[in-house]
Amino acid sequence: MAAALVLAGCAGMGNVKPQAHALRPAELAAGQAIAAAADPAAGWPREEWWKAFGDPQLDRLMAAALADNPTLKVAQARVRQAEALAGVAHAATLPRVDASASTTRELFASHGSAPAAIAGSWQWYNAATLTGSYDLDVWGRQRDLLAAAVDETHVAAAEAQMARLALQTAIVRDYIQLWYRHALQDSVADSLAQRQRILEIARKRHQAGLTGELDVAAIETTLPAGRRQHEEIGASIAVLRHQLAALIGRGPGDGDTIARPAPALLANGARLGLPSVLPAELVGRRPDIAAQRWRVEAAAHDIDAARAAFYPNINIAAFAGLQSFGFSRLLESSARTWGVTPALSLPIFEGGRLRGQLGARTAAYDAAVEQYNATLVQALADVANVVAKIHSTQQQEQLAQRALASARRTETLAEQAYKAGMTDYLGVLQAKLTLLAEQDQVLRVAGERLDNYASLMTALGGGMEIHFP
Repeated sequence: MAAALVLAGCAGMGNVKPQAHALRPAELAAGQAIAAAADPAAGWPREEWWKAFGDPQLDRLMAAALADNPTLKVAQARVRQAEALAGVAHAATLPRVDASASTTRELFASHGSAPAAIAGSWQWYNAATLTGSYDLDVWGRQRDLLAAAVDETHVAAAEAQMARLALQTAIVRDYIQLWYRHALQDSVADSLAQRQRILEIARKRHQAGLTGELDVAAIETTLPAGRRQHEEIGASIAVLRHQLAALIGRGPGDGDTIARPAPALLANGARLGLPSVLPAELVGRRPDIAAQRWRVEAAAHDIDAARAAFYPNINIAAFAGLQSFGFSRLLESSARTWGVTPALSLPIFEGGRLRGQLGARTAAYDAAVEQYNATLVQALADVANVVAKIHSTQQQEQLAQRALASARRTETLAEQAYKAGMTDYLGVLQAKLTLLAEQDQVLRVAGERLDNYASLMTALGGGMEIHFP
């Protein structure tokens, strides 16, 4: 009968339940691009994936960034904060013991409620009490809140890994751009030198009456634009150095010491393939997916805790201590006091509030699930986009190499014609400018190939590996 009365006192939950459904990677079509790029020999990125560039300076910059970057330290502080909050939730599942002591000097009224022995006199009232309480947590509410708090620590850890991967990617991409800008600046300098030689020849031909002033002016017009481009590239190099210094948590002056990059990934011809287990294992590799997955787990535990609030809460409290008038009697056996207080609370008229809380937790769960679904879909899209870029870059590289070979052949023919006296040196210089332009295209494609590697490592989650229960 007691159990029936207790259950009868529980508030009704109504028809409040989750509506969202978490997608499984197998439910999403990976597409032909991902399937075609699958390579049984390709593995997941290693933890220090940037070392594939074979540049010791890049390794030093990365080590400094992982140690001193302020944004990364903020993420690490959030992990510690989440762990501390989980400790608070864990404490709620344990017995609680408090101690208190007090002493009061009081004048008791002569005609009040005080005993006749102390009426009208000053007395010391002393008390020392040890109190213990324990929430039996019959319905598991505290355990669910603890589980949700632990899940939040996993969320914070995954977000810290997201910040770590974003930092690594930013450093690698800026470093690649720094390499590209240096190489492009050299190419522009070579082009300016060739144009200057063409201008000198044109002036000599004009002085000899072999060409008009318009031809000289046309060549002179191209020089300021080339010098402006050279200066612009120099400024971008300085900016990239400053950005790299900021990423490693240093001042701009440290960026001035960064030497010209020399990535070896260009020379080793590394083939970029995808693990054959994609997308099944992508959930445990991408930190953003992992964070959303843990959020779903935490939201599920919050729902269970909200449901437990509909049931009676049973607590047990006990106390033991000493109470006396005057210090001399405080340690006597007659001063001892103790008691046990079981407490039962029934949510009889709180159904509206509790259903509102349950509805809010359920809606938060649905939002977490849909955010997880969106992150999973975007992750697959990121991988597919990188694969498409890699394929396009491979095609562009072949075309650029063909164009470069053709430009070299044209330059050779122009030099042969000049040596045979068939043409002047102006034709040779024009062929050299064309060759420089094609070299710029090869350089651009090489930079994209390096950037594609960084993009692929990011899309695959870097070196992260997480296991879910």
